[in-house]
Amino acid sequence: MALDGRGITVLGGGIGGLAVALALRARGADVIVLEQAEALTEVGAGLQISPNGFRVIEALGLAQALAARACRARAVSLRDHRRGSEVLRLDLARLPADQGYFFVHRADLVDLLATAARAAGIQVRLLQRAAKVVPGARPVVEMANGDRLESEILIGADGLQSVARLALNGVIAPFFTRQVAWRAVVPNLVGHPPEARVHMGPGRHVVSYPLRDGRMVNLVAAEERGRWTAEGWHLRDDAANLRAAFAGFGGDTATLLGAVEAPGLWGLYRHPVARRWHGGGVALLGDAAHPTLPFMAQGANMALEDAWALAACLDSGTGEGAFERYQALRRDRCVKVVEAADGNAWKYHLRNPLLRGAAHLALGLAGRVVPGRMLRQFDWIYGYDVTKAVRG
Repeated sequence: MALDGRGITVLGGGIGGLAVALALRARGADVIVLEQAEALTEVGAGLQISPNGFRVIEALGLAQALAARACRARAVSLRDHRRGSEVLRLDLARLPADQGYFFVHRADLVDLLATAARAAGIQVRLLQRAAKVVPGARPVVEMANGDRLESEILIGADGLQSVARLALNGVIAPFFTRQVAWRAVVPNLVGHPPEARVHMGPGRHVVSYPLRDGRMVNLVAAEERGRWTAEGWHLRDDAANLRAAFAGFGGDTATLLGAVEAPGLWGLYRHPVARRWHGGGVALLGDAAHPTLPFMAQGANMALEDAWALAACLDSGTGEGAFERYQALRRDRCVKVVEAADGNAWKYHLRNPLLRGAAHLALGLAGRVVPGRMLRQFDWIYGYDVTKAVRG
């Protein structure tokens, strides 16, 4: 195999970074993961692993371990915000039997991947803050403490503020989408079933789904807002502000919002998909290459797909050709997902009551008459299998 004994450094110990480290190690590479945090933990929130992402988890040999920590999803339910009544139900049982869809706490998935990485002999170094990446014959990462680390290949899985992306693409300022989002995890006070509920209201919506054996519920509440809000997932807001913004939401949503204590708040910014994903022995994946808004629940899944594709491409050849194959395989698909997420929020945020009522009526009718067709519109996402699209 082309990767036997090759030294590879991965910047970032999140989902994409740990997944690519595992995929590379399985192909014989010597892998080091550099993570700036003091522990491999994630901000407390949930995520959805759809079938396309779960196929990578399966290929890494972690399917049973993930299923033991996650809730298997049964449906996606679109609901009216005021009463909580169902508008459209997408029955995930209609997916083929091999297409698993799960809700998992982000911290649980990171812990699962990190445990597997360490067991595989991958070095995971904490408190390693990268200041600069220098592409070249042997790419270099310069650390904030003055250390320099060379390797044969350097992978930037270092998120929105990626120094690897900066090295390859320069500074490209993002723009505020005029939307913000709160997130929180609360006790399951309403017997929330294993389904993702999207509660649609004028200029805003709330997504909810269960975590950790159904004991907790993950909440993401998005609102259109004209004034600027800082980017970042580590800001905190007063829960009273969240409840005021969604005061018109009734049913179970009001109960769950009432249980929120210290929600995270972040401004939603659009970063363009990177023009260059590789160069000088450096490659990008996940948010470093293609940040996406959360309205398709595909951020983690795209990172998992990237991880498998990059490892397989590197194992099937050497030099820039392997990197070029990776970008050619991934970029168009990721652009399509990013654009789909960009266009999704307005569908939930219709302000005109008559237009909203007509749209909800049409959705409900389509769901009853052609339920299979409503679900098949996502085949291009869920049906994709990166482990078959590229082998290495």
